[in-house]
Amino acid sequence: MVDSETRWRMVRKLKQRGAEPERPVAIRNAKPEDLPAIKDLYNYFIRNTVVTFDDKPLDLNYWQQKHEMLTKFDLPFLVLVRGDIEVIGFAFVAPWRQRSGYLKIVENSIYLSAPATGKRLGTLLLTELITRCKAVGIKEIIAVIADRGADASIRLHTKLGFQEQGHLAKVGTRFGKPIGSYLLSLNLNR
Repeated sequence: MVDSETRWRMVRKLKQRGAEPERPVAIRNAKPEDLPAIKDLYNYFIRNTVVTFDDKPLDLNYWQQKHEMLTKFDLPFLVLVRGDIEVIGFAFVAPWRQRSGYLKIVENSIYLSAPATGKRLGTLLLTELITRCKAVGIKEIIAVIADRGADASIRLHTKLGFQEQGHLAKVGTRFGKPIGSYLLSLNLNR
């Protein structure tokens, strides 16, 4: 398990090695051919961190169904790519709840690979996700963020205007230890 502090130490070490020339990054809609890289990136977080409540790696079929559903509902599913093809991050929104009273309320997810952290790429990706949500008429974005190991995610969301709505203590378990969630939301009707 890698906590936030250890992850940042790893990132700093990589930066000290002397970076190879940076290839340009871009944000675009996720395509079916991006899904294997998205699967691998997310499964890294499942295996090594407490920032997701999934406890078993997800297969490609899961991501194919997720992509099809989000595309069907015209909801943003974005990838952050370096050099046009290397997926170094992704973000999407999915319906918050299945009841009609929650129509146009979504929950976001955002994940970056270690080489993408600390470069403000998360800010770019989440900003674009918010912009795309506004364009399709989303009213509110909810972020559910682990209360351990996700300090950078909390900072990112609050920097972009998300407001803390509450804390659910010990609602899940990761690696045999209790973990909770912070609930944050961003109202897009302002």
